[in-house]
Amino acid sequence: MEAQIKELLPFLRDKNPQVRQIALANLLPQTPQDAPNRNIFFDSQSSGLKKQEEPPVVRDLKLLCRDQLAIAHDAFKALVNLSDSPLLVASLSEPSFLNFLVSYIINPQSTLADLASMLLSNLTASANACSTVVSMKVKIIVSPKLLNGFFATESRSGTCPSPVPYPEGEVQEVLALPHLIDAFVQGANVEDIDDLAKRPRKGSLHFLASVLANLTSSLAGREFFSTPGPSNPLQPESDLEYPLSKIVSFTEHRNTIRRGGVASSIKNIAFNARAHRALLTSSTILVSVPSQSSSNSKFSKIPAPGIDALPYLLLPLAGPEELDLDVQEKLPEALQFLPPDKTREPDEAIRLIFVEVLLLLCHTRWGRDHLRGAGVYEIVRAAHEVETVDKISSHIERLVQLIKGEEPHLSEVLNEEEEYDALPRDDELPPETRLIQGLGKFGNMQISADGTSRNTNSSIDKIQGTKDEEEEEEEEEELAIEPLGADSDSDDDDKIVEV
Repeated sequence: MEAQIKELLPFLRDKNPQVRQIALANLLPQTPQDAPNRNIFFDSQSSGLKKQEEPPVVRDLKLLCRDQLAIAHDAFKALVNLSDSPLLVASLSEPSFLNFLVSYIINPQSTLADLASMLLSNLTASANACSTVVSMKVKIIVSPKLLNGFFATESRSGTCPSPVPYPEGEVQEVLALPHLIDAFVQGANVEDIDDLAKRPRKGSLHFLASVLANLTSSLAGREFFSTPGPSNPLQPESDLEYPLSKIVSFTEHRNTIRRGGVASSIKNIAFNARAHRALLTSSTILVSVPSQSSSNSKFSKIPAPGIDALPYLLLPLAGPEELDLDVQEKLPEALQFLPPDKTREPDEAIRLIFVEVLLLLCHTRWGRDHLRGAGVYEIVRAAHEVETVDKISSHIERLVQLIKGEEPHLSEVLNEEEEYDALPRDDELPPETRLIQGLGKFGNMQISADGTSRNTNSSIDKIQGTKDEEEEEEEEEELAIEPLGADSDSDDDDKIVEV
């Protein structure tokens, strides 16, 4: 059987598109993890001590991603499935291919942008690919006649043709990440628009949430999201804002992958205590993020409106409970007088992340005081009363101890900068507070041969355990916030989205 399947490989390069399509359609069922003949995709031409070369079939699949719709669709699906293998990560993370993926995703006319986002999500679980995307520049031609104001020249393919007429102007290289964020924002509600012609882009791009979570697991990624930049990347003189402020509102989005990725991104950034003031400050107040070293002194000199993330952290934990008027006045405006049908975040893993973010925000005296004054205690107390997961309940109890605990007199505490210096540096975090890389429970799925998606792990299994297990670990955990994804000790399977 394997020999017969191998006979199909040369037909991926056939001049006839129908032949390419039939060959790929028969090879696709062999790409999932449990496929019996999956090893045919890992054969290379190297031998002995020679460095392993890119398997020809993988090179063909990368080229077929630019082919006509039916062929490109199956090629993307095949690479998403195969990208869980460490043997192919280096090949699939080649800068030119990553540049095509990013350029393709940010083009609103890309028909298969969602599959490309899924593939980029898997690849950025690798540190090398993550570093490449954070610093990547893409080639664009700015044109006010285009829907999004520019054309990414490297996105040209059978499922993303060049605009007609072709835009005039010079090709310029720009940082890709701001445009990825804007594309992510634009795709949030495209599914609500029934008229396909009126949609701002052809993909919802929910899996970019997983990409952003991966990028914020790196120091360079966290610095980008904590550094003010132009609100419109095509207009350098536009108002400054923190990139994170563009995505925090999605903590209440209906899509679980989008909510989980944004929550994970906020958590990763919250590991930097110097960013807490910007995270919690209202958008009506200018604030800067102090740098960790003199080499990054620019980050302490650029003020921008605060991110105001607290309402978006508390809304998923808030329910329909009626609170006294004096409590309502303390709460952020978005949490005042919630409707009787208000529901809490249904995913246990995401609820845990929100509580962990609040715990991280308690690292400084200023952060604890701010949470006290914003009515956080009242929200988490009501959430604790209805929480059914022991681990989340214990984290809420620790949070309450920090918020309601007695503080020393202000004259006896360190000033804010001394508190920062006393905390671990962002790149010196202990193992128990590793960052989230990959979405594990939210974005990890495979696309099977019949086109259905399935999770490769269970979020409930990750959080819940027996009560005895929780009690045995209680003393060891203290305030440790557990890692999710690639930096943990779990298998590589926990970080891969397969299709």
